[in-house]
Amino acid sequence: MGKINIFLLFLIAPFLALFLVSIDFQKDSRKLEFPMEFLGEQMDILNNEVEYLKNKIDDLGMIVDQQIEVFSEQDEQITHLSESSSSQKELSDDMYEKKILEMLGPAVGKHRSDRVEVKIFPLAELGYRGYIAKVKLFDPKTFQVVLGKDRLGELETTSSVAKRKDAILAINGGGFYTEKRNGSTYAQLIGNTVIDGALVEPFNGYPGDLFFAGINKKGQVIGTVPKTETELMELQPYQGTSFIPVLLKQGKKVEIPEKWKKTNQPRTIIGKYANDDLIMIVIDGRQGNWSIGVTLELLQDKLLSLGVKEAYNLDGGGSSVMYYNGKILNRPSDGKERPVANHIVILP
Repeated sequence: MGKINIFLLFLIAPFLALFLVSIDFQKDSRKLEFPMEFLGEQMDILNNEVEYLKNKIDDLGMIVDQQIEVFSEQDEQITHLSESSSSQKELSDDMYEKKILEMLGPAVGKHRSDRVEVKIFPLAELGYRGYIAKVKLFDPKTFQVVLGKDRLGELETTSSVAKRKDAILAINGGGFYTEKRNGSTYAQLIGNTVIDGALVEPFNGYPGDLFFAGINKKGQVIGTVPKTETELMELQPYQGTSFIPVLLKQGKKVEIPEKWKKTNQPRTIIGKYANDDLIMIVIDGRQGNWSIGVTLELLQDKLLSLGVKEAYNLDGGGSSVMYYNGKILNRPSDGKERPVANHIVILP
């Protein structure tokens, strides 16, 4: 009987092993059931998140489109405001121009090109006469400071310079004095003179009260009493010259030294209006039957009445002359033009 049981045990052993393996497999397969279910859940969650992200992207696209539309509308509004502002500025400039022309009266000479506009007005007051030139610079290069004969130390009449340069307008420039050098007359400029953006001589601050007046590279009138070269060059001068004194600054009178206040003399003035139009004035003097000249105090009042905002007194006396369109307009006090060291010319 024992032998038979052993024999049966050996006989069913393979089947028993297979049975046991199948049981372990079932157990292991049950262990796999949880990860598979978990993976399915995670896939569902991922699908939901992808769908949510897609919706957000769609929403963001709508927001971007809306922002683009808003920016486009704002750009249109800014453009409209800019055009409106430009239109308002033009209207304001026209009104200002009209007001200035009413103060100056009828013009006796006009020149206009795409580079410059020049209008000439007579000046006739009690005791003195002269001419006013109002100049709009569309191109700063039409304004030039010119040395006599284009060289330091030389003298030349303003009309001669104007004809050499084919200028439409010219006046005498800054101060100078003459001295003998090596047996010849030398015209020494006083203060500082700038031509084409460069000082023609080393900076000279002596005696400390000389102004520099001219234009910058944008064609705007500039003026200061420079103490140093750095102070002068900070104005970015393009053309300019020196003399004394400053008459008006920011629409207000500047105190004039006592020695300059009360004397009637021929005068040459350069200045500007609030819109940066240039004003150049030449007043005759020393001619009792024509014009005795004007004091700088009275001239300050006249300039303010004309709406001038800044003004500078250039070399006067026998040097004062205005040339326009081929002829001298005023009556120089010497009875003829005086050769001078530098000139301001306006090209056509």
